[in-house]
Order: sequence, then C-alpha cells, then structure tokens
Amino acid sequence: MFSLTSLGGVGTVTGSKHLLTYGDTRILIDCGLFQGLKNLRELNWTRLPVEPRDIDAVVLTHAHLDHCGYLPRLVLDGFRGRIFSTAATRDVAELILLDSAWLQEKDAEFANRKGFSRHKPALPLYTRLDAERTLTHFAPQSLGQKIALPGGATLVFRRAGHILGAATAEIEVRGKRIVFSGDLGRYDDPVMHAPEPVPAADYVVIESTYGNRDHDRSDPVTALGDIIERTLRRGGTVVIPAFAVGRAQSLIHALWQLRQRGGLRNIPVYLDSPMATNATALLYAYHDEHKLGSDEFQAAFAAVTYVQDVEESKALSANPFPKVIISASGMATGGRVLHHIAAFAGSHQNTLLFSGFQAAGTRGRKLLEGSREVKIHGRWLPVNAEVAELPMLSAHADRGELLRWLSGFSHPPQHVFVVHGEAEASEALRERIQRELDWPVSVPRQNQEFPL
Repeated sequence: MFSLTSLGGVGTVTGSKHLLTYGDTRILIDCGLFQGLKNLRELNWTRLPVEPRDIDAVVLTHAHLDHCGYLPRLVLDGFRGRIFSTAATRDVAELILLDSAWLQEKDAEFANRKGFSRHKPALPLYTRLDAERTLTHFAPQSLGQKIALPGGATLVFRRAGHILGAATAEIEVRGKRIVFSGDLGRYDDPVMHAPEPVPAADYVVIESTYGNRDHDRSDPVTALGDIIERTLRRGGTVVIPAFAVGRAQSLIHALWQLRQRGGLRNIPVYLDSPMATNATALLYAYHDEHKLGSDEFQAAFAAVTYVQDVEESKALSANPFPKVIISASGMATGGRVLHHIAAFAGSHQNTLLFSGFQAAGTRGRKLLEGSREVKIHGRWLPVNAEVAELPMLSAHADRGELLRWLSGFSHPPQHVFVVHGEAEASEALRERIQRELDWPVSVPRQNQEFPL
C-alpha cells in the first residue's frame, strides 16, 4: 500500500497534516494546529484517524504554528518517533511550541477562574512539559542532504524561502518521488532567499494560500510610509499585528529602509513580543539563511526599542504619543497585541495595520472585512481606527509565483494535490494548473485517501 491522506490543511490554511503510508510505515508531513473558526479549533481536540504511536516519523517543513503547533499533542497521545526538520526550523519550533504551550495553560487557567468553560475543569491542549518533551524528538538535518527515513524511504530538504528554516520536502520511496511544498516564499523578498527549484517529482503536494490572487507589486516601503504618515498627521499610533517569526523582522527591515529614505521622522518604533525578539536573534545566528548583511542587519534592528516585560507593555498601551507598535500575534488571535488593539482601536486617530494572511474566523480577518467592533478578553469594543492592509508584504508566494515554482520541474508529475488554502483559493489554483500546465490535479478533502 502506498497512499496519501490529508488530515488537515485542506479547505483551510491551518492544521496542515499529510499522512504518507507505504507498507506498514507511516510518515506525517507537518503537524499543525487548527486556528480561526471555532469548528476548526475544535478539531484540535479530536483524535486523529491514525494512532500517534503508529506514526513512524514526522517531517516538518517549517515552524509556523499551523504546521508544527500540534506536535506536543501528538507526543502526549503516544508518538515516539523522530521529527525531521532543518536546524533553523528546530530552533524556531522551540520558540513557537513553548509559547503555544504557555498560552494553552494561561487560557485554561483563565477559563477556570472565570467559569465560562463547558469543561470542569478546563484543560490545556498540552503543557510546557509536553512541548519540552517534544523538542527531544527533533533530528535536525542539513539542506540538500539525502536523509534515511523509516521503511526504506529517503528525504531531501531544499530552501523554500517564507521564514527562517523553511524547506520543501522531497520523499523518495519505492522508486517514486513525492514533493511537499510546505509554505513557499516570494521570489523578490528583501530578506529571505527565493524558493529553490526541485528537479523532478512523480507527485506534488502544493500549498494554495494565495492560489486565487496575485500580490500588489507596488513598493511596500512606500505604501508603509504612506499609511504611517497619514496616521501621524492625525496624531495617532500605528499598531501592527505581526507573526513573531518572519513578518516582524521583515517589517523592521522595511521601517529601517523607510528611515533611510527620510521617512518616519523621529517617530519611535517598538517591538512588543518576546518571541519576536528571540526570533530576531535566531535570524542573526543563521546569517546564511537570509539576504541581510551583518552591517545592514545590525543597523535595521538597532533602530527599534524592544519591549521586554508586561509592565513595559502596559505602559506602551497607556502612552498617548504617536508611535509604531509591532506585536504578536499576526492574526490578532492572542498575545500582547490584543491589549494594544483594545487601547487604540477606539480612536479614529489610530491605525490597525495587517501585513500577513488572515485566516477565516480570526479577529484580523473580521476587521479587514469591515467589522466595527471586536471582542477582546470577553468585552466588545468599538473600532473607530483606520484598518489597513499591506498584502505586498506577505511572505507567501502568490498564484503566479506558485506556478513559477511548479514550472521548475523537468517533466510533468503524475498528479498534483492542492492543499493549505481556503476552498476558493485551492480551486482557483487547481483550475490554473490544469489550464496552463495541463497536469492531473486534485483538491483533497479532509481524510480523503489517494492511492499513489
């Protein structure tokens, strides 16, 4: 038996989990947390259709929460194998998973204290101890090297761009090669390297986050400057919810470029996310993984004030003077940014600026779709601030870039599977692949098994 089953990340951009079965061997590619809509989040509490103890290994393409955030639960439920990733992905995953576990514990504690959970007591999906145990399962690997997997298969990681450590995964088994794109980055990203081409594949599993649109090609630094300038003319503050790994660092670099052009005046920029601060240090440590030279890196990140403790963060929310605040989480689903949104969303002087993909059901998505109130910590708050977006700053390849990556294969694959996208985006990419490349292509359903 040789088959592919998507256990998550189909019809949605969260919860990516793809099960490759050959003989008695089971390999899980990515192991993400569902986020956004409540019916998706509830899937995190549903047992997988395969017993975790029967999964022989996990291959992790990168360490964003929607790709790695379920790993501690997998270990808690019985997984005992190794987790293969790049070295940088392992180190980023440590930040992500420990932070996620802390939030799970805090949410459960809050629910028990306030008594609003249906469960008595409310429990975290996993704990910090579970996350620490998960880290012992990692087996970091180098890019471009052939790695032995259980059951006689081999794995090769290649650079995918997107974020630090992100990789595509080529798995060869029984003479067949199946390639998983993970999340692909941009070809002209100012910080990360472009996705590396993959020479050949019999099967391809490709993401479709932006499968139905192309990014605005206008200069993101100019667009960022325009938004900040008009906010400053109103005497306001710009709050930017940002993914702590990748987006926060790209924003800091863009703001530094803006200063180099004479913008920003003397307006202070704050990074209020301990995890983003730690991720910035990793970017410096893995200097070969991105385009920034040492001098440029140090100049860009020295121009930011790093907010460390909770009291400093509270003082920042209370500070009425104009400023730029970058804070996690990127979809405004949790973290310190919620306190800043609560403090600044009520005034027309201020701006809430989104710079990455906003999944359905998240606060970020609702705000971009025009919601004029937001629920934070159990209270409904008015939104009078300007809500703006910079899609050209996205770290995800758009549909043209996805087609460009696919066009790098030396010959047509036997089949392409389009995953990790909302239904409209996945279907649009499927149609585009069929029309322009004339390749066999499908959009899987949750738990649908495909013989290979």
